[in-house]
Amino acid sequence: MEDMQEKEYSEKIDLSFWKNFLVYAKPYKKYFFILALVMVGVGAIDAIFPLMNGKAIDDFVMKGTTNGLKTFAIKYGLLVLIQAINAWFLISIAGRIETGMAYDIRKIGFEKLQVLSLSYYDNRAVGWLMARMTSDINRLSETLSWGLVDFVWGVTMMITIIVIMFSLNVKLALITLSVIPPLAIISVYFQQKILTAYRKVRKINSRITGAFNEDISGAKTTKTLVREEQNLEEFTNLTGEMRDSSVKAVIISSLYLPIILLLGSIGTSLALNFGGKSVLSNTLSYGTLVIFVNYTIQFFEPVRELAAIFAELQSAQASAERVFSLINEDLEIEDSIEVIEKYGDFMNPKKEDWPSINGEIEFKNVSFSYKNGEEVLENFNLHVNPGETIALVGETGSGKSTIVNLLCRFYEPTKGEILIDGVDYKKRPQVWLHENLGYVLQSPHLFSGTIKDNIKYGNLEASELDIIRASKLVNAHDFIVELHDGYDTEVGEGGNLLSTGQKQLISFARAVLRNPKIFVLDEATSSIDTETEKIIQDTIHKVLKGRTSFIIAHRLSTIKNADKILVIKKGQVIEVGTHHELLNKKGYYYRLYTNQFIREQEREILN
Repeated sequence: MEDMQEKEYSEKIDLSFWKNFLVYAKPYKKYFFILALVMVGVGAIDAIFPLMNGKAIDDFVMKGTTNGLKTFAIKYGLLVLIQAINAWFLISIAGRIETGMAYDIRKIGFEKLQVLSLSYYDNRAVGWLMARMTSDINRLSETLSWGLVDFVWGVTMMITIIVIMFSLNVKLALITLSVIPPLAIISVYFQQKILTAYRKVRKINSRITGAFNEDISGAKTTKTLVREEQNLEEFTNLTGEMRDSSVKAVIISSLYLPIILLLGSIGTSLALNFGGKSVLSNTLSYGTLVIFVNYTIQFFEPVRELAAIFAELQSAQASAERVFSLINEDLEIEDSIEVIEKYGDFMNPKKEDWPSINGEIEFKNVSFSYKNGEEVLENFNLHVNPGETIALVGETGSGKSTIVNLLCRFYEPTKGEILIDGVDYKKRPQVWLHENLGYVLQSPHLFSGTIKDNIKYGNLEASELDIIRASKLVNAHDFIVELHDGYDTEVGEGGNLLSTGQKQLISFARAVLRNPKIFVLDEATSSIDTETEKIIQDTIHKVLKGRTSFIIAHRLSTIKNADKILVIKKGQVIEVGTHHELLNKKGYYYRLYTNQFIREQEREILN
């Protein structure tokens, strides 16, 4: 799944990409500017220290005098104090930039995840997304903040050293710095190698995160199928691939840095060779030679840092490309500009301008195909009056869920149109429809927190009395008050501290609290026991009263009172009618209902 969705990116540092990224750094431009000034000071003072040491040798050691030493010591001490203050500033400001940018980008990414269509999640694992929202963003913000520190410091220090070296002795400066051209050639060669290696590492990291998520969430299935050994083998192979790719990336980077060290050593040897001869011939002072030797060592320290930044920047670009492929993902279902201007969007709704919903729904010649070309519906037509209950029956893959997903605008028709109260729902905002929608899934999802919190997700402005009323309406109040902490009972992760039936009733209460005009039940009774099913059947009867509703039915006993039952096969409606009308036809629905009724009777006798 991960490899299918992983995009391929440019094979070198893309400056235009980083230029576009500056939009996200704009809120921190003041801090970036201050940090740059601080690092200019740090780099310049670091470059001045060897010059001070050389002067001390020539003025005090070689002359054998202490005249002026006190003044020199005060100047040196002031530089040390300023450098200490600079260090405090750089750590403080760089840390603020790192945490602030990570927060902002993560917030933008999470906001994008809220508005992306369901189709985006169809072929992307949770771990695939988590890797982008966590480790990739951390890598990106860390490289940008601390990379700027090292970059400005290194460039400032190198420029200062070059200026001082040329001011002291042009010939010796040219000889010492002659190793820079081969250094530039080597850097260009290693750029592509390092970037490609780190991209592969980040790609495998996403797959590992996804595997972690699947193994943890599927722990019960693993136990029941005794798949521990196979899971371990698969995960070992994946982590082994990560290890090999990481080692390869590190080896490439580790080859680069020793070459820098070698060139630095050559520069030092050149300075000692030619500078030493000049000292012996009295054309160069001993202090100046010491300055040059120190500078040849010190000059390549920022070069090594810049090389490391270069490698980190390549790794960060791999992370950045992955993060912003998510943030810049095109919305498959998007409201038009005119609709957004009039009614708002998910993050900025203009509820005061929204029209009310009566609940009349019409599918007009609706066809739908997935991206892979698989056609699910063809010329589907249906008219639903306000307050009617429509049941959808059929085998798995017949198109029942597709009809409901199209109604909810989780997907949009590839042909035809869907009207709500006589208006194409594309002329209304998605959030308008979703605000008027109550949806109960076959496997209800509860969030970590209390029962009260989970019910209140349906309407954050609801009072405690509203929550109790909704719970009573769906027959959930009695079991809730019997729990140790009542409505303040913790449900656990995913609601795992409650039974399936209890979770289902809470999800009903959550949906009812919204007071939706349109209700959807997606096989809401297929995973519960018979006793709980009877409670939920009573709940359904009360909840759906006066609301337009769609029921995807697995247990046909739940849809006896539906106004219209659609029997669907391979995307086509093969039978339509009420429960009694379809039984009288003695067709597909009759056989389906009869077989299910017999099985249920056998089960009751056995019990």
